Amino acid sequence: MTTAAPPSEIADEALQILRELTGRPDAVFREGQDAAVAALVERSQRALVVQRTGWGKSAVYFVSTALLRRRGKGPTLLVSPLLALMRDQVAAASRAGIRAVEISSANMTEWDDIAARLAADDVDVLLVSPERLTNPRFREEQLPGLVARCGLVVVDEAHCVSDWGHDFRPDYRRIRDLLGTLPAGTPVLATTATANERVVADVAEQLGAGGVEVTTVRGPLSRDSLRLGVLRLPSDRARLAWLASHLDDLPGSGIVYTLTVAAAEETANLLRDAGHEVRAYTGRLDDADRKDAEEALRENRVKALVATSALGMGFDKPDLGFVVHLGAPSSPVSYYQQVGRAGRAVEHADVLLLPGPEDIAIWQWFATSSMPREDHAAAVLSAMADGKAWSVARLETVADVRRSRLELLLKVLAVDGAVERVQGGWRSTGQPWVYDADRYGRVTRTREAEQRAMLTYAKPVDEAECRMAFLQSALDDPTAAPCGRCDVCAGPWYPTDVPEAAAEKASAALDRPGVELAPRAMWPTGADRLGVDVKGKIPPSEQMATGRAVARLTDLGWGQRLRTLLGDDGVGGVVELDLEAPGLEEDPDAAFDVPVRRSVSDVPPDEELLRACGRVLAAWDWAERPAAVVAVPSRRRPQLVSGVAQGLARMGRLPYLGELSLAHGGPTGQPGGNSAFRLAAVWDRIVVGPELRERLAEVSGPVLLVDDLADSRWTMTVAGRELRRAGASAVLPFALALTA
Repeated sequence: MTTAAPPSEIADEALQILRELTGRPDAVFREGQDAAVAALVERSQRALVVQRTGWGKSAVYFVSTALLRRRGKGPTLLVSPLLALMRDQVAAASRAGIRAVEISSANMTEWDDIAARLAADDVDVLLVSPERLTNPRFREEQLPGLVARCGLVVVDEAHCVSDWGHDFRPDYRRIRDLLGTLPAGTPVLATTATANERVVADVAEQLGAGGVEVTTVRGPLSRDSLRLGVLRLPSDRARLAWLASHLDDLPGSGIVYTLTVAAAEETANLLRDAGHEVRAYTGRLDDADRKDAEEALRENRVKALVATSALGMGFDKPDLGFVVHLGAPSSPVSYYQQVGRAGRAVEHADVLLLPGPEDIAIWQWFATSSMPREDHAAAVLSAMADGKAWSVARLETVADVRRSRLELLLKVLAVDGAVERVQGGWRSTGQPWVYDADRYGRVTRTREAEQRAMLTYAKPVDEAECRMAFLQSALDDPTAAPCGRCDVCAGPWYPTDVPEAAAEKASAALDRPGVELAPRAMWPTGADRLGVDVKGKIPPSEQMATGRAVARLTDLGWGQRLRTLLGDDGVGGVVELDLEAPGLEEDPDAAFDVPVRRSVSDVPPDEELLRACGRVLAAWDWAERPAAVVAVPSRRRPQLVSGVAQGLARMGRLPYLGELSLAHGGPTGQPGGNSAFRLAAVWDRIVVGPELRERLAEVSGPVLLVDDLADSRWTMTVAGRELRRAGASAVLPFALALTA
């Protein structure tokens, strides 16, 4: 609901601050902004603002901060989720004369100076990430003083607080605990543009913990400047060719979103080769490169940034002219959040979705990766029962889980009060913890419903409803109505042709196989605690050389073909499902609709795959040509692996020496997991048999070692070590696919 405007005694003052903030002498408050300011400044209430992107939520907390500071209140503590968002907020505050600073991993050298400025009351707004609230140094040295004297607490992108939010982050759950420590009467503001009724209710409940009243300010979510569309093309080649041909037809500069880092980098390369000025923007960029890329887009020095969701919440370029998605986000809510970057200060902006049949596989991987597993939690808590601090590296020896998932699990356990972050790692609090299967089941079902809704949004024009109204309805906006602008309401506004020359160039780029396979150089920490008596650097005499693979599973082109070939076992912790639709030949669009689990099949390599492998070897700049070929033994795909190895031997006129042997029943465990467990699963289980050893003795030169999939790379590392110890002068690893 929306409450009344601020009382007259602060209305003029608030309006003046707003005009300083915007730099416009004629600026006025939008409906609901003044109500939120009143709730915070006049009544010291807690407010939840749910308004469309571009509405001006930051104006509410900056105006409120200025008013409260003039009245002698302490600085505002602003919890913000992304570095890019923090930078925008600091810049916006400075325009209004508000002194804003951030404490983040990007400015560690400035922390002491910021602490001194806080002590001198020389800071109006302090921005921190939710993860900073768990940092022992910040929690002990800065947070108590801030809580005692802050004049306002702001939780930006507050949907992250909720399990049901499209971008839930466990550390946001700590905010509820933070609010419980605030002095009585400290105003609190939570803001978001992407919250349906379920998320609004959850966030409001957390804001109002302890019976505190919460004022909700909610407005219509329609974006009149956006023209939405969906173009369904039959292949990744067609999608990239369309983009390369028509990128310049899109207005101004914008963002091309992809679902994976590999797709962002590959798409950016292809567009640059086609003559477009673009850059890739992913989580792999360091902070300086991110800043430079953001400024290049703001200043229109590039036509587009080809980005993952790392360029998401809060990135502000008011005149952004378009947003294109190569692959759909997993929910209409998430999609609305991303397309909201466009059209904030221009009359018209174009938004186009180019969905792909691989989307569902990627959605399901990310959905499952955020859920803690009960057996992993039990293993971690059992180990930490000794009351000592455990590093993440040490915990990897008690739970077979990748480090990224282990860190997420620790955050979940910390939010639930079972562990705490301390100097030197993590420690058990001794509080009992029960795996909430019902809760995670409900969240999973919600995620699945969101995925089905996104498939409905992406239906062809003749089967869909108004695109904007659909997004509004997904956000429970009661004002949802046909927009009159999208491709459903007004007909397709985008060209649908894919020029043949562009398609040929895209095919050539995607059909170009070959990525580097980096060798392992260090044994994993803690391997000795799993019965593998190694540590430190792998001796040079036991290492493999740098190798090659045909593609990453996340790559476009060959990556997609290899995902299909390798089935469920070819996901290796990157994507866990692929798509196969009954009746696909009759209905190509069926591939967009029906997700099913693929079985793992074993078939010999076809000629096209062997030719691709041959091209990788032909382009390999090895120091010395291989003298023989050896295969890694495969229990699941022996025909495929041995077929590739023998095919490469024939092409290179090299002797095929056969396979290594399996000992003690062969490797144990499943794809995925962490390095210590993966090494233990293959240690002493892949060996050089007597016949292979005799053949190796006759070879003078490197051995080409062939496998189907390199996930953790420990299988190939151990196999290569055995070959080196058996006399091979060098081992050149070759895999069909890498998982990352």
